[in-house]
Amino acid sequence: MKKISLIATLLLAVLLLQKCKKDTVTATATSSTTLFATINDTLWNADTIKASLTYNSAAKSKVFACTGIANNKEINFSCTQTNAINTAGFPLSTFNADAAGNNTFSFFMAQKNPAGNYVLVQQGAVAPGSGNITVTAVDSVKKLITGIYAFTSIQNNYDNNGNIISVTVSQVSAGAFNAMPYTFTSN
Repeated sequence: MKKISLIATLLLAVLLLQKCKKDTVTATATSSTTLFATINDTLWNADTIKASLTYNSAAKSKVFACTGIANNKEINFSCTQTNAINTAGFPLSTFNADAAGNNTFSFFMAQKNPAGNYVLVQQGAVAPGSGNITVTAVDSVKKLITGIYAFTSIQNNYDNNGNIISVTVSQVSAGAFNAMPYTFTSN
């Protein structure tokens, strides 16, 4: 009787272990959108994009700059490679917002001016360390660049006496650029 109950217990244990398998990833999500982000919890896809890589021979630096516009919003970012050589490539690296202005970010929204026209107005400033760009792939022959970015812009709102009455925070998160075409200029 002990043999039968031991065999039954072992069979039950084997069956339970068979059901405990690790999950495996069978698919990954990709996006065909060239430049996008989540702005204050709302998905934003750029419909007008300008990206460039400029080599400065005097400073021995390269600046990757990008502007995207859609839905009365504009995002700008740029990052600088120091001690660069004159090629159409760019390093696979992370660039953090800094006080020196080498890596910058800005966010604009359309607002009505006193004349009644809509104009893009910058929404605060991005403090050092409050934003980053990570370049993950570069095809310097086809001039395509891929990466991710995120930043936080903070704007102090003042009353007529110069006192801060509120703070507006604009969160740009989960940003990415996928095989984004860029121009290369050397000067």
